[in-house]
Amino acid sequence: MRTATPLAIDRTKRNETAPRGERHGVFDVLLAGVLLGALLTGCTPAVTGGWTEQGTQAGYVSGDGTIATWDTGQRGEPVRLLGVDFAGADVDTAAWLGDVVVLNTWYAACPPCRAEAPDLVAAAQDYAEDGVHFLGINGTDDAGAAQAFERNFAIPYPSIADTDGTAIAALQGRVPVEAVPTTVVLDRQGRVMSRIIGRLDPTTLRELIDAALAESA
Repeated sequence: MRTATPLAIDRTKRNETAPRGERHGVFDVLLAGVLLGALLTGCTPAVTGGWTEQGTQAGYVSGDGTIATWDTGQRGEPVRLLGVDFAGADVDTAAWLGDVVVLNTWYAACPPCRAEAPDLVAAAQDYAEDGVHFLGINGTDDAGAAQAFERNFAIPYPSIADTDGTAIAALQGRVPVEAVPTTVVLDRQGRVMSRIIGRLDPTTLRELIDAALAESA
């Protein structure tokens, strides 16, 4: 298993500009395609339940994948989250002290949450033997919507039903949660070690978990 010591990273996409003439050519082709599609179908992409046929959701704003890490002396006090999962079972992260914990905020209709769910599932399964615990935090959905999401993606770990905002408030006291999804890695003492705002990169997540596992309790 790889061990990494990640630095704070701001992942942004480079915007490359095509020559002026080439841009016009591309625009003309795209415009012709749109017009042809309109003539053939007579409508824009259909929307069902807030989702388009392309798998996007209008008006949704998320983080940009920015990563931050904190050195040992900067992590402050441990985070303790208490709550009940969508199956009605009690959750208390204090029971996991001594192990690495991965927290992930989500809700069922969130496009990047759906996109990253398979990566979280794979990581949870791969790190189970290392004692790493995964925990979702969902302050939006009722039990029906949340459990349907969990079944659809075969989520192997619980999520706190946080409609009253208690879990997020406890987390906000240690690290800002500025978007959904946000993923936070807690060290073996329950302190915030790293955070990803927005859809996670699976390789980066594993590097952050490996770094946390490499530290002594």
